[in-house]
Amino acid sequence: MLILLVVAVVLGITIGLILPRVNGGVGRLTGRYTATGDAAQTLQGLTVDDHARPGRQYRREAFGFKETDEDGNGCNVREDVLTRDLTDLRTTTPGGCKVASGRLQDPYTGRTIEFVRGPKTSSAVQIDHVVALENAWRSGASKWDTARRYRFGNDPYNLLAVDGPANQAKGSASADYWLPENKGYQCSYVARQIAVKDKYSLSVTSSEKQAMLAVLHTCPGQPLPQDH
Repeated sequence: MLILLVVAVVLGITIGLILPRVNGGVGRLTGRYTATGDAAQTLQGLTVDDHARPGRQYRREAFGFKETDEDGNGCNVREDVLTRDLTDLRTTTPGGCKVASGRLQDPYTGRTIEFVRGPKTSSAVQIDHVVALENAWRSGASKWDTARRYRFGNDPYNLLAVDGPANQAKGSASADYWLPENKGYQCSYVARQIAVKDKYSLSVTSSEKQAMLAVLHTCPGQPLPQDH
């Protein structure tokens, strides 16, 4: 009898955890897609568009990554982001732009990565567009002029130094298809995506929005990151 009771309890817990994830309607009834805080409030203000039809085919080079120097310091944006996100930093020349080595506490995996510049080692740390360029293209950027696309492609607010393999695994996926394996960073990640989409008036799909709400449900009051 005791065994049957334990089995029933375990089965009930399992169903309670899994069913909301399988059935969106059940998830809404159980409150899994309710969230509070600035990130959730801003998400509710984004346009939902499940039928985006970009007028032109996506081209990564249309965003001019590393082709502008918004802060006028003479360094390309990859070096700026490495300088911002790495610790124990060394440059190839004193006071120069190029980062020779440093240590990254990777937000996506939670691991520490020792970065060393070189043909076979530089790719260990890559610069991720938190809202992927192709995602931006599908959600409104295809209609922008070149100047606006270049601003987006080189905006440090949408850029993070991250683990190279994790960045490759993400590709151009939105939050309904990919989240960082480091669960402790998922709320901050989704909040940054929302903030970037709000800044540039980009849309979300209903599936993307639902996935974001499910994450924000786990961190009540999640704020938006500051845009320096």
